[in-house]
Amino acid sequence: MIIGKYNIDIDSQCHIMGILNVTPDSFSDGGKYNNLDAARFQVEKMISEGATIIDVGGESTRPGYTMISDEEEIERVCPVIRMIKEEFDICVSLDTYKSRVLEAAYPEGVDIINDIWGFKKDRDLASFAAKNNLTCVLMHNRDKAEYNDFMSDVIDDLKESIDIALNAGVSPDKIIIDPGVGFAKDYEQNLEVIRSLDRLQILDYPILLAVSNKSVVGNTLDLPANQRLEGTIAINVAGVLKGARIFRVHDVRPNILAIRMAEALL
Repeated sequence: MIIGKYNIDIDSQCHIMGILNVTPDSFSDGGKYNNLDAARFQVEKMISEGATIIDVGGESTRPGYTMISDEEEIERVCPVIRMIKEEFDICVSLDTYKSRVLEAAYPEGVDIINDIWGFKKDRDLASFAAKNNLTCVLMHNRDKAEYNDFMSDVIDDLKESIDIALNAGVSPDKIIIDPGVGFAKDYEQNLEVIRSLDRLQILDYPILLAVSNKSVVGNTLDLPANQRLEGTIAINVAGVLKGARIFRVHDVRPNILAIRMAEALL
């Protein structure tokens, strides 16, 4: 898969997207990396441990999060993306659902737009991504967690996002899908979407799995966010066996070792 100038071979092996939240309030690592020195150190660590992509987020999307202005989000992400591109040779993803933020950050070196609303909140994202040949991560989400047939509805929702992207001119080989664990789903639905991940292969797009330290792990094991590594790894190993190719994580090394072991079993 060609992402920017990078040829990321998702056919022969899985890849790690390392999370860099430059926010004061993200659920797992809020406040840890919201200055350039701390962000630089974490990026260097994640790359050394095997991350292929760095995902930069400037607004927390934890349950009950407070929206910030486009300007504040831009002020958070642009200097960090600029620093990463100046100092490291790595693919950069921007985690935003706002076209103004993407437009401001793109010149700093964005390779991927990672949209938690799958282009449904701000359709200008799709046209901007198409115009600039950006790779797009389209995540499943909806305003209300109300379903008739849960997995069929998830697949249909993702088809809608894919259609928005394709109709805007995004090339099919630039689309990645994400089942949206932790978004518009209760505990049992989060387990179900992970358990049924292989059903998403019917859409014929690469699957990104983002479960790192999320509440589905905490609720299952009764653990706080900073003690959910083992549960995260367990889900990611299952994800490998069910067809996921990219894994968005906070802790790169332990996850990539487990994923490589799971790949060997295939």
